Amino acid sequence: MTWTQQYYPLGSLALSALMAAIPIIVIFYLLAIRRAPGQVAGITAMISAVLVAILVYKMPVSTALTATGMGALYGIFPIFWIVVTAIFIYNMTVESGQFDIIRNSIATITDDRRLQALLIAFAFGAFLEGAAGFGTPVAISAGMLVGLGFNPLYAAGLCLIANTAPVAFGGIGIPIITAGAVTGLDTMKISAMVGRQLPFLSVIIPLWLIVLMSGWKATMEVLPACLVAGVSFAVVQWFSSNYIGPELPDILSSLAAIVTLTIFLKSWKPATIWRFPGEKAAVSSANMPKYTSGQIIKAWSPFIILTVMVILWGLKPVKALLDIPTISIYVPGLNKVVTQIAPIVKKPTAMAAVYKFNWLSAAGTALFIASIISAFVLGIGASQFFKIFVNTFKTLKKPLITIPAVLGLAYIMNYSGMSSTLGLFLAGTGSLFPFFSSFLGWLGVFLTGSDTSANALFGNLQSITAQQVGVDPILTVAANSSGGVTGKMISPQSIAVATAATGLVGKEGELFSFTVKHSLILAVIVGIMTYIQAYYLVWMIP
Repeated sequence: MTWTQQYYPLGSLALSALMAAIPIIVIFYLLAIRRAPGQVAGITAMISAVLVAILVYKMPVSTALTATGMGALYGIFPIFWIVVTAIFIYNMTVESGQFDIIRNSIATITDDRRLQALLIAFAFGAFLEGAAGFGTPVAISAGMLVGLGFNPLYAAGLCLIANTAPVAFGGIGIPIITAGAVTGLDTMKISAMVGRQLPFLSVIIPLWLIVLMSGWKATMEVLPACLVAGVSFAVVQWFSSNYIGPELPDILSSLAAIVTLTIFLKSWKPATIWRFPGEKAAVSSANMPKYTSGQIIKAWSPFIILTVMVILWGLKPVKALLDIPTISIYVPGLNKVVTQIAPIVKKPTAMAAVYKFNWLSAAGTALFIASIISAFVLGIGASQFFKIFVNTFKTLKKPLITIPAVLGLAYIMNYSGMSSTLGLFLAGTGSLFPFFSSFLGWLGVFLTGSDTSANALFGNLQSITAQQVGVDPILTVAANSSGGVTGKMISPQSIAVATAATGLVGKEGELFSFTVKHSLILAVIVGIMTYIQAYYLVWMIP
């Protein structure tokens, strides 16, 4: 039995879009207004989406439940697998006492909280996004900031906002590659166009972070460092995306930011050392314990090993080899059962539903192997290794509910056509579409937690609508990715990962409220930029 998606179930696009928006309204209300725990908001929104799919979109009950179940399964593996292994590595460094050495080694570069945020949340987080993506950067960098003594809410929020700049080129460029595959457009041109949008954000994000942390006056004290980090990142991001391709911009630009900022801080210091209100003064570097190079390398070894492993896992030849033992399950009752139609796709297309259990090539497996190697280096025995892992898992019981729930929500909205209805509603804005194209990407990432998934979901719609309104489709497909990055910080999936990494489980609503206004403002900025490029700076389109 097959079922064809209908995008106007109530006859009117506006009314249909209103019904499709119910699950989003529910989760926004519960997180932003009621400050409900993530698992409550996620489950409630997921149930509301299933009901709308069945009652309004007339999706068969069994198909709706199967789609939701597949999303939940994807939330457990590979997403939750990444979260638990990333936090496990961090916990190993803490339990072994090595994080004290890491903390002090960072303090020898700077013990100013503003500059530590630039180094870890912005630069190191971007490196992890480029190498692995899928929640890894927030899980690792937010955990590190908490270990350094950051307020957990600020650690989580700053890492989510910092993760704006690199998301479009995350996971070795997979979002851009996916956009090219879905639309049939030149991948290199999409990469170049994104590279002519995001660098503008990359310059201002460091400033944005520090103003949020410490206020405008304190930010001016570290303005030179913010500019060094932002400009070095942006210049390399522009160059690599335009002249090398979509695979390396994050890795190269983050390394540029780390190296230039570290060198700069060797010869420049802010007038005052800033710390959070009420936080005790830092121990001066002269009074800190002295460590040998070997001790410092040993302490950092889990993160060095982690970095090597995620880069290795991202290399195409290695990934192809590791993918060989992948178990592909064609989901019965869902695979090829749902048919998409125009204008979402060019011709009627049966949606595949294949759950891939890539147990060896998954990023979480790379992290788990890194944890085993790190245990040997740190001298952690088998019993302690197992104990730390079990304790890590115990602390993540609630995210184990939240993450599958929000992925179930994403899948039912996608397979039922609800996401497409919302996309068509935004696409109906005529000549204003270039502005709203960024919000289409924002919506896609909010729903799915992934710029890759958002490009797969709305890439073709962006291309078709652009041609209808007389705009170059390269621009709007790129805007789907560039606008999508601004939705990452409020995606329920990202929020769940961040709260799990910082011990804020149950306070997802507070974190959502912390980031939502920044998400909307940045989405507006991308929208304005895209509109200007569409009609006034057309020469910027490759």
